[in-house]
Amino acid sequence: MRINRTTFHDTVLAGVVAAASVALFLLYDTDRLAAEGLLVEGMRAPDAPGTALVVLACLPVAARRRWPLGALCAGLAPETLLTVSGYGAGLSGLSGLVLLYSVASNRGLAVALAGLLVTVVTYAFGAMAGPISVGLSDHVVATMVLVAVWGAGRSLRLRRAYLEELRDRAARLERAHAADTRAARAEERARIARELHDVVAHHVSVMTVQAAAARKVLAADPDLAREALSAIEHTGRMAMTEMRNIVGVLRTDARAELGPQPGMLDLPALVEQMREAGLPTTLLVEGEPRPLPAGVNLAAYRLVQEGLTNSLRHAGSGAKAVVTVRHEPRELDVRVADDGRGADGPARRSGHGLVGIRERVALYGGILNIGPRPGGGFEVRARFPLKDGQ
Repeated sequence: MRINRTTFHDTVLAGVVAAASVALFLLYDTDRLAAEGLLVEGMRAPDAPGTALVVLACLPVAARRRWPLGALCAGLAPETLLTVSGYGAGLSGLSGLVLLYSVASNRGLAVALAGLLVTVVTYAFGAMAGPISVGLSDHVVATMVLVAVWGAGRSLRLRRAYLEELRDRAARLERAHAADTRAARAEERARIARELHDVVAHHVSVMTVQAAAARKVLAADPDLAREALSAIEHTGRMAMTEMRNIVGVLRTDARAELGPQPGMLDLPALVEQMREAGLPTTLLVEGEPRPLPAGVNLAAYRLVQEGLTNSLRHAGSGAKAVVTVRHEPRELDVRVADDGRGADGPARRSGHGLVGIRERVALYGGILNIGPRPGGGFEVRARFPLKDGQ
């Protein structure tokens, strides 16, 4: 059977206190005290009943942490009998101090105060009922000792509670930090996924259309096919460069080739690329252009890029696209519209790209509208709110 270490330690302490108390109790011989000039009037000589009471007063120390208040009451009873009977108690009073300390350090304030009150009342009763007479100063010192021991116990309990609160707070902070880290990682993964999709979907769509055009004119017009293949090569290199820059941030053993993110100033080059891919595209800018927040600048560019990519893939041959950018005092309005198969294409245009666009627009508090146009075709429109001065 496994013995609890705390119970074992308390049992050993009870044995040590009992042995020391019995030894000193037997040394309280009235003849020896009288020879040393100490007051022995009314004091009984040590005997077997007195020794038994000393042992009984010390045994409850073994349960001082399991039942502190009960052990205190059990120890005070034989100690009071010793005092009332006129024995010299020796160190049996030490067990009462240990038990009082245990109550103060292991129980709440109400129980601790009850233990102090019981101890003081019991001491006062023994002092009044016992045959041995001592001075007032001795009673004051004894009372001060009781209060000091009780205060030390309460101080230890408060310190333990404070340390426990610090541990709990540290654990809560660690859990919160872990949760924040997981959220940051998830957000970063979503951001990288959006960037990769936008880059890959756009460039691969352009390359697919250009490859199809090159295949059709390969035999009839080799020069035109060669130009289409050159455009495919250029587009592929651009895609690889952008993907390398995005994926580079995931590597810890290499430094990514950093460069500026695309923005609204890059729209003319994007529109020209779509024209070369076979989608006639027009860019209209209304209002006075001004510097935009970096996040809004990138989100608006990606919206135009995704909108034109979807038009290139789904609008059909002969379709045209119009990109309209309207700069207003407190809003940026971006719209991509085509005149292709608007009624037949919505179900085919609900991929991951538009989901990423929704996330981007929502991130900056914008309003997004996606759907077929009344007169035919498809439209992607977003309005980004801007603060004053932006």
